[in-house]
Amino acid sequence: MSDNPEYPILFTINSPADVKALPVADLTPLAAELRRFLIETVARTGGHLGGNLGAVELTIALHYIYDTPRDLIIWDVGAQAYPHKILTGRRDRFHTLRQYQGIAPFPRRDESPYDIFGVGHSSTSISAALGMAVARDQRGENHKVLAVIGDGGMTGGLAFEGLNNAGISGRDITVVLNDNSMAISPNVGALSQHLAALRADPRFEKIKDSMWQLAGRLPRGSQLRKALHGVDAGIRAMLIPGIWFERLGFRYIGPIDGHNLPELVRMFEWLRGITGPVLVHVLTEKGKGYKYAEEDRINLHSISKMDPSVGPVKGKKSTPDFSAIFSDELLQIAAVDTRVVAITPAMIEGSKLNKYQETFPDRCFDVGIAEQHAVTFAAGLAAQGMKPVVVIYSTFLQRAYDQVIHDVALQNLPVVFGIDRGGLVGGDGPTHHGAFDLSYLRAIPNMSVLAARDEMQLRLMLRAALEVESGSTAIRFPRGNPESRDLPPFKTSDVWKPVFLRGGLKGKGGVIISLGPIVYECLAAAEELARDEGLNLAVLDLQCVKPLDTEFLTVLASRYPLWMTVEDNAMQGGMGSALLEFISDRGLAVRVLRLGLPDRFITHGERDDLLREIGLDKESLRQTARMFFGELNAVTANRRLGNTATER
Repeated sequence: MSDNPEYPILFTINSPADVKALPVADLTPLAAELRRFLIETVARTGGHLGGNLGAVELTIALHYIYDTPRDLIIWDVGAQAYPHKILTGRRDRFHTLRQYQGIAPFPRRDESPYDIFGVGHSSTSISAALGMAVARDQRGENHKVLAVIGDGGMTGGLAFEGLNNAGISGRDITVVLNDNSMAISPNVGALSQHLAALRADPRFEKIKDSMWQLAGRLPRGSQLRKALHGVDAGIRAMLIPGIWFERLGFRYIGPIDGHNLPELVRMFEWLRGITGPVLVHVLTEKGKGYKYAEEDRINLHSISKMDPSVGPVKGKKSTPDFSAIFSDELLQIAAVDTRVVAITPAMIEGSKLNKYQETFPDRCFDVGIAEQHAVTFAAGLAAQGMKPVVVIYSTFLQRAYDQVIHDVALQNLPVVFGIDRGGLVGGDGPTHHGAFDLSYLRAIPNMSVLAARDEMQLRLMLRAALEVESGSTAIRFPRGNPESRDLPPFKTSDVWKPVFLRGGLKGKGGVIISLGPIVYECLAAAEELARDEGLNLAVLDLQCVKPLDTEFLTVLASRYPLWMTVEDNAMQGGMGSALLEFISDRGLAVRVLRLGLPDRFITHGERDDLLREIGLDKESLRQTARMFFGELNAVTANRRLGNTATER
């Protein structure tokens, strides 16, 4: 026992080897300690809670039976891998979860040898596991390969593709379906209904086991048992609505109680001796063991910091964030235009579409974790005169890039993309930072790209996008709340044009060009430079990355030969690149300094810490602007500079 009386078993666990050394009788109290440790720690750090509480016993059983990391376990998604992290040597650092320079929010190969595959987006585990099984067989090795996938992950098309290929391969691969009947939102679709039927009908395994035991006691029992294999499929087809997994080539085991540790241990111990494709259906309860998470499985899927003894406390009504503003404006538009349809891939709550769904259930479609389907579904709607709005996180849209090009843009269809979580998102880290959308969208023909900095701008951009009759429009907005600013009113046609937040076309010298909320960091830096150092810079919100207002920018170049571009996006192909291309094509005499996300994946942590690390916070921008504009102003006073660019 450990010296910590609160966690007498958990604090003796520094690796899976310590788990394996425990008697089976100690596993259930270990689960209780691990669950309590999860609740107390995640309440301090924030993070995913409900799914991890449901996966406690399953995680213990897997590490108890399998020889990890020799046996390979892939978690899909990492939102259920917190117990795994704690049992694999990261307990003492778990309080740094999602914090800057702390434990990553999802499994990462460079963090631990037990994290054998990085995950953050769902439905990837089966394909990756099959690749690892093939590599094992090619090398003549004999370890086990397991994919632990949630039932929400099973709604993704990639999971279907992996099942189809893995089943027919005959490889020794085990898929553990952790079924809590939830993703973030309640699961949707035919597969979800199929799994619900399996959960509700455990008769097959009981009847099969009874028949097997009876046959063993009768004369010529071995022959009878052999004959049972012939009627197995018939019984299964009769009792279970479909034999979908077995028809794909998997041996189906379950459903199994995912909170009964002795049963899980016995089942995995037996299963470890089986070869070939196997799917184990494990039933768990999201939020298990914490009443607030059990009662609210949606809102306690992921939490902010809280007091675990009282659960989430509803404080004063906060100002709406960008997601809520976008959804509210969409609701208002849909109330007067019956052609408007909202589509989201399993993110009703995340994208704040709850009220829209309640108000217009026939015009709101949660398609599950199926981003590709969401985009092509929208294309079909647009082709028949509807006005589809795909509300989707920036990094999730990456998964449907081919559909955006071939099914939407190539056919010049008017689909609107509400791109949530554009830019750095904080604790969820590189799998969720919206770092590339400006770059990957502006390369597509028939695509317009807007970025909102505040509430009014976002509302008008959505209305402007829905007025477009051909071609698609992407509207980028970040996570979090917009700044409250007193700004002059403007109309929908103005969103396609750059707007000065400081200075104007009658000025001269240097201009900082940005878009989205980071423009306010630029504005604050410029105002401090003017006040403290007499360096007077204009600040321009570009608003529209594509198409560029070339007439305006040509005049701007004649007035301001020094441009500093700042964007919350990868510099390659982003806003700064768009402006450099324009300058080069027109042969304009402008010197450009580009700032943006560097050519690497940005870690997790508070947004302010991340901006400071990459030089995009107010103070860093102030110092960079002082050097760039201060040194070059003297040069430009005597001669025009050539068309050159600087990067940082």
